[in-house]
Amino acid sequence: MTQSIVITSKDILNELQLSCKLPEIIEKIIASNIVKAAALENGIKVETEKLQQAADKIRLANNLDSVAETWQWLEKHHLSLDDFEEITYTNLIFGKLATYLFENKVEEYFFAHQLDYMGVIMYEVILKDEDLALELFYAIKEGEISFYEVAHQYAENIELRRSCGYQGVVRRQDLLPEISAAIFAVKPPQLLKPIFTSGGIHLILVEEIIQAEFDAQLRQQIVAYLFSEWLKKQTQQVNFNLQLD
Repeated sequence: MTQSIVITSKDILNELQLSCKLPEIIEKIIASNIVKAAALENGIKVETEKLQQAADKIRLANNLDSVAETWQWLEKHHLSLDDFEEITYTNLIFGKLATYLFENKVEEYFFAHQLDYMGVIMYEVILKDEDLALELFYAIKEGEISFYEVAHQYAENIELRRSCGYQGVVRRQDLLPEISAAIFAVKPPQLLKPIFTSGGIHLILVEEIIQAEFDAQLRQQIVAYLFSEWLKKQTQQVNFNLQLD
């Protein structure tokens, strides 16, 4: 026999507390209030046309190709049409406020931190055994084995093993300081001497250094970063009264 269960808002709140996700939800609520207040204070509004475009993007991101699929998605997430409009508005207002606050500060930030946005095309194998790492390093240097063969044999991650340790383009700011210092001190292509970190012994083949390109995508990334840092500081300064009754 099918069991019928009634789930109340109190049950949901209790589950949030027990799952230790309440602080995350509270932070999002505070951030949303801060953004909406700042947008109002600075006269930032959302045009109807932009709202519709943002709604279409949300539908596209969730593979909602028809009205029926959209309604099914709303029902699944227990959302009303007004809730959907609120999600769309919130997404838009976050973006518009970020642009308003930091669009004119992007170039200054980029040129002050230009080195952080350099990149490297690299291959990497992380080993646990120091003797093995040194043995393989010298074997590669002497041409007894290629780096790609080493990666294919010794990389622990199966995907990295299949790609022979290929890491793609990695930004300088995403590298450990000791690894970054070694990579950007050489002229590629270059095999680095084994680098010791808390994660193991790194064998790295530097294929190419990528200079920072100040394009539209990077501008957007910097705006998002500056905005997130600003919002984090604003959130930390808020005193809130939590009423759970």
